Amino acid sequence: MAAMAPGGGGGGVNPFLSDSDEDDDEVVAPEERRAGLRLGAGGGLDPGSADSLSPQDPVALGGGARPGFPGEPAAGALGCPGEPPARLSIDAIAAQLLRDQYLLTALELHTELLESGRELPRLRDYFSNPGNFERQSGTPPGPGAPGGPGAAGGGGAGGREPSTASGGGQLNRAGSISTLDSLDFARYSDDGNRETDERVAVLEFELRKAKETIQALRANLTKAAEHEVPLQERKNYKSSPEIQEPIKPLEKRALNFLVNEFLLKNNYKLTSITFSDENDDQDFELWDDVGLNIPKPPDLLQLYRDFGNHQVTTKDLVDVASGVEEDELEALTPILANLPPTLETPQTVENSLLVQKLEDKISLLNSEKWSLMEQIRRLESEMDFLKNAHFASPIVSDSVQSSLDQPPYKVSGDSEQNQVLSSSDMGKEKDEADALIPKENLSNTFPRRDKEGMPSSSPSTKNAVSFDKPNRKLSPAFHQALLSFCRMSADSRLGSEVSRIADSEKSVMLMLGRCLPHIVPNVLLAKREELIPLILCTACLHPEPKERDQLLHILFNLIKRPDDEQRQMILTGCVAFARHVGPTRVEAELLPQCWEQINHKYPERRLLVAESCGALAPYLPKEIRSSLVLSMLQQMLMEDKADLVREAVIKSLGIIMGYIDDPDKYQQGFELLLSALGDPSERVVSATHQVFLPAYAAWTTELGNLQAHLIPTLLSKIEKLLREGEHGLDEHKLHMYLSALQSLIPSLFALVLQNAPFSSKAKLYGEVPQIEVTRFPRPMSPLQDVSTIIGSREQLAVLLQLYDYQLEHEGTTGWESLLWVVNQLLPQLIEIVGKINVTSTACVHEFSRFFWRLCRTFGKIFTNTKVKPQFQEILRLSEENIESSAGNGVLTKATVPIYATGVLTCYIQEEDRKLLVGFLEDVMTLLSLSHAPLDSLKASFVELGANPAYHELLLTVLWYGVVHTSALVRCTAARMFELLVKGVNETLVAQRVVPALITLSSDPEISVRIATIPAFGTIMETVIQRELLERVKMQLASFLEDPQYQDQYSLHTEIIKTFGRVGPNAEPRFRDEFVIPHLHKLALVNNLQIVDSKRLDIATHLFEAYSALSCCFISEELMVNHFLPGLRCLRTDMEHLSPEHEVILSSMIKECEQKVENKTVQEPQGSMSIAASLVSEDTKTKFLNKMGQLTTSGAMLANVFQRKK
Repeated sequence: MAAMAPGGGGGGVNPFLSDSDEDDDEVVAPEERRAGLRLGAGGGLDPGSADSLSPQDPVALGGGARPGFPGEPAAGALGCPGEPPARLSIDAIAAQLLRDQYLLTALELHTELLESGRELPRLRDYFSNPGNFERQSGTPPGPGAPGGPGAAGGGGAGGREPSTASGGGQLNRAGSISTLDSLDFARYSDDGNRETDERVAVLEFELRKAKETIQALRANLTKAAEHEVPLQERKNYKSSPEIQEPIKPLEKRALNFLVNEFLLKNNYKLTSITFSDENDDQDFELWDDVGLNIPKPPDLLQLYRDFGNHQVTTKDLVDVASGVEEDELEALTPILANLPPTLETPQTVENSLLVQKLEDKISLLNSEKWSLMEQIRRLESEMDFLKNAHFASPIVSDSVQSSLDQPPYKVSGDSEQNQVLSSSDMGKEKDEADALIPKENLSNTFPRRDKEGMPSSSPSTKNAVSFDKPNRKLSPAFHQALLSFCRMSADSRLGSEVSRIADSEKSVMLMLGRCLPHIVPNVLLAKREELIPLILCTACLHPEPKERDQLLHILFNLIKRPDDEQRQMILTGCVAFARHVGPTRVEAELLPQCWEQINHKYPERRLLVAESCGALAPYLPKEIRSSLVLSMLQQMLMEDKADLVREAVIKSLGIIMGYIDDPDKYQQGFELLLSALGDPSERVVSATHQVFLPAYAAWTTELGNLQAHLIPTLLSKIEKLLREGEHGLDEHKLHMYLSALQSLIPSLFALVLQNAPFSSKAKLYGEVPQIEVTRFPRPMSPLQDVSTIIGSREQLAVLLQLYDYQLEHEGTTGWESLLWVVNQLLPQLIEIVGKINVTSTACVHEFSRFFWRLCRTFGKIFTNTKVKPQFQEILRLSEENIESSAGNGVLTKATVPIYATGVLTCYIQEEDRKLLVGFLEDVMTLLSLSHAPLDSLKASFVELGANPAYHELLLTVLWYGVVHTSALVRCTAARMFELLVKGVNETLVAQRVVPALITLSSDPEISVRIATIPAFGTIMETVIQRELLERVKMQLASFLEDPQYQDQYSLHTEIIKTFGRVGPNAEPRFRDEFVIPHLHKLALVNNLQIVDSKRLDIATHLFEAYSALSCCFISEELMVNHFLPGLRCLRTDMEHLSPEHEVILSSMIKECEQKVENKTVQEPQGSMSIAASLVSEDTKTKFLNKMGQLTTSGAMLANVFQRKK
């Protein structure tokens, strides 16, 4: 195992790390690097001192420090005696701790570094490797033995440190050691509900890690065994077979295994037992114990039988040697003199000379062969060039043929037959050369031309390269032996690639195809996108389909979790690839890569697939677009859990809808549209409106289904919802369908323009009129822009000019698409509007925005002449309809707020504002005079009040009600002020609202005065100006203290309800000085009430007010003087009228009394915390239990806790 440990300090490669981990290892803390440099540059440490590093300690010098040797001080360890001692790096300290087996100290250091965010790779690798805690024995090197066992491998970042304890102890590994990687912290939680499957999962994880460790160790062993003998020594062994290469440990174990297997098969059992005893360090029952990550070889018998097929007999060598001539022997006499004594027999000399001579001839013939092949390639290139240039080529062909027919060289040997090199038998020549050249040199001597063929390229004027030959008489063998001292690596895959230079485009592609799979894994993850152009070009031009598939697989797996920019780069490359190769190869090569990763565990990879489907859509065969790709996207939309992936799927579906031309897929597209609109993610729904829906609408328009199917289907679904939702409307689905209709308005208007009678007259000539910036609502995306749908803004301008003229002067006769909107769409929409619940603010808002967009898109003339008349016909605002049940019923529906806020607000000229003011005044008057519910008017005020631009207009309408002659209208106006106060700024409240309320508070009619109380309460709740608050306070005080109101039951009820609603949110001083004392007075007065029904009604409202105020901070004085007395008065009422309320009140009183007695009332810190301090858990439990038992006044208690903050 020592041979495995890297010798460099930080340069060791840990085989267990992923790409990302290795990337992290390259990041070194700056302070640690500087400390290491200071230490290595000449620190003042004494290598012999107890505090210094041992000589074999790797100093952090870029990972290249070598282990020291006995008696050799570390580089830079000796400094000037006057310099201060250098600061040790943390890595060096960690190495010393591990070496001296202070493992607990090292673990504590590792933990502290982790907590501070400065993880040390050395400690991380050590403690995450279970192999470091296996049972081992040994003693640590003593301080005086630097050359001991520990000095052999100064473990690097990935090295294995010896797991021994001082004094020869052991670290015993349990059955399942809990390393930092495998530790499952959930096992030690306090819930105690861990099941067996979790323990199984942990054990499986540890087993998997152990298997990976074993596999990596085997790979390291094999690699170490291969490189154990130096390269030059191996060459010596090959060149001199008589010198026996020493057996390697792994070879010995493998042979032992095969020998033992042979003995057992042939019943030499005793011999086998003896053999096993002599090799007690090996398990002969398991081949994996050999430690090689290679398949088990055949048994000895089979190896022996197969041996003859790989050996050249001595007879062959002797026969061939008979051709050696005397002069050649004399020329090689100096060489023979240097041979070893054991080889100086005549037969051996002849054999050696023959081998040397044949090798020289092979080298010369190969050189001549490739020179001729180069000439053939050049001539063929010129021939192709001349053919492409439409020149006559017989001369070139003849020259090529003559060069092929001429025998370039002869081979002398046993057969003494001439071998003619021609283009037809190049492969045969290659095979013959392969049989002569040793295998280890075969792949490096020249490139595999039989695979690459003779590629044609552009004509080259480059002549064959020639080199000056020295005028010397040295033998070729001597030259070759001399050149062997140039250390060139041609024995490896990379050396083979480096030793040959590609000489054509095709061979370049082949070389890239071979090299890229080895390059990509060794490039940093953050920089791998730099390889995309290289991968794509190779995949485009490579002749082998299998290699192209591998390269595209590498492209899609290039980055484990590609970010947005990296995905865009890959998509750009895919589109470039598709443009270059055409639809057939895109279908055959790119789409399978997408299909393979459709269920990848990383959402970024699935995101890449979804985006690729859209990006490649224009370059796929149309049958594939509407079948395979559509099915892939449908599957991902239905099954993928990641919002980002489904969003990308929707965008790609939109692109597919722009290219699909199979009408049979229309219904499938509609189902996908409904699924996308109902998606729970807002991102997906937004993408649907921006991309998918406009693209699908464009296709629907081409098919003629926009008015025939798509819009009517959505309307029918809305009507079905309203029919089924009488007791509970599904507002989410209503929003889904209505928003889809809203997004279809631009497509509908474009259809109306394109099918208009004047569409053929719309020609672009002369000066094109400009379209007003505010002519259309702002589109959600460019695909919803009418000018984009039409084709250009200039074309749209011409069509709009003709459209307005047609509506204003010529009407809609023969204009089928517009007549459908007027006669079918609008009446159906208005009917639907009449069915929705007017109290549903969300529904009113949705339909209001829909009509606003519809009217703004179709224009002012269309709105005034087609939309408004249909609403006015239904509403029929006139004095005659005051008593009419039909007119009264329509005014109470949602038609009123939607007409006011969706149609009348589309245009804001003076006449439009006057029309809106008049409509609201008429509605307020008619509803008031007919004693109808005011919900429709309130909905209009709420919707308009959300926009500050309409505050002045609404105040104008209310002032009309303030000065109206009818008390009913004045009372309605007073109640409307409550809705308006919250959204209006304080200046308008002071200048317009409060004066109007003061006017109404002195109205002759008591009902009008009472109607102003909620509005005054809302002002107290929302306004902070002291002057305004004082005016409101004075007005409310006049209501409570004026004798004329002492017996006004309805006024007291309204004040108590208002106090309970605004008290928790009002200014604290107003609550303490005004609200709570007056509630106490009202509770006292109610004790004297004779009429039980009125007394119970006021008591119930008081109970609700006190329940709400109990959540506020109340001082001890106020609690004693007003709050508790008020509660006791209220309890007196409830004892006689509502015993169930009395139990709750008793609990509240008891709790408050305890708080006062214990003096634990805290300072105000927010209403919720104060409520928690005043009402204990026990009281709250009793209170809620009693609330659940109430049957008579449950509706009154529904809002007890709604006003908390």
